[in-house]
Amino acid sequence: MIRALCLAAGLASLATLARADCADAPGPCEIPEGSYHVELPESDAPSLPAVMFLHGYGGSGEGVLKMRGVVEALTARGYAVIAPEGKRRPNGNRSWAFYPGRGGRDEHAFLTAVRADAARRFGVDPERTVLSGFSAGGFMVTYLACENPQAFVAYAPVSGGFWRPHPQSCAGPVRLFHTHGWTDNVVPLEGRYLGGGKWQQGDIFAGLELFRAANRCVDNRPDGFATTGDFLRRRWSRCAEGSALEMALFPGGHGVPKGWAPMMLDWFEALPGA
Repeated sequence: MIRALCLAAGLASLATLARADCADAPGPCEIPEGSYHVELPESDAPSLPAVMFLHGYGGSGEGVLKMRGVVEALTARGYAVIAPEGKRRPNGNRSWAFYPGRGGRDEHAFLTAVRADAARRFGVDPERTVLSGFSAGGFMVTYLACENPQAFVAYAPVSGGFWRPHPQSCAGPVRLFHTHGWTDNVVPLEGRYLGGGKWQQGDIFAGLELFRAANRCVDNRPDGFATTGDFLRRRWSRCAEGSALEMALFPGGHGVPKGWAPMMLDWFEALPGA
């Protein structure tokens, strides 16, 4: 009995380890620009849709795959989960070079290289890969959606927007689903100062106004409202053909809320051509 329990514990440890690796190979997937982790669904499909999820400040791609509620909700729907690694800063924490003009890795080039590598190795469909991320990862998603709206088929930032000064404009129509906690004090809806006033997070609603302008929406007023569980959703659909813009608020703080993954996938799969 003891031997069986030890064997079961060992297998559980191996399963946990495998989740943090390059699918069924040990270690992260390495490319010249960096590395990423991936978990694949059980699927016989010739190509796989995917969610590329960017970790927050101080997090890791390995840590993303430990978000079992999110990962299992995505893989259960047949999606691969791709978790790239941010670059380490001098203090040892990983993050993303999201703010224009401050240097660092070309994250657009890195993320598109990750997607191309995942397509080659695992059959991930580049045309059905949603870019998402939490906190600093959400900042990165928001900036890339603004600067290169056609780089990914859709964008789904969680608890992350722009920093001040906001961009003057975004490059063009985009499909974006923003999720945020009503009581978030790390990235408040109104933004906040950091570093003794040296930096300032932006206002989430001001960021949405930029995307409404890029999507050529006819009005700032939402034309669709819905409730999904605890989520309060606002939608702008009288906009440029092929674009999509929605916001979901939940009664919580700084985190990826329960129920986010299936809600986001429902939104994405309802988009034309998704």
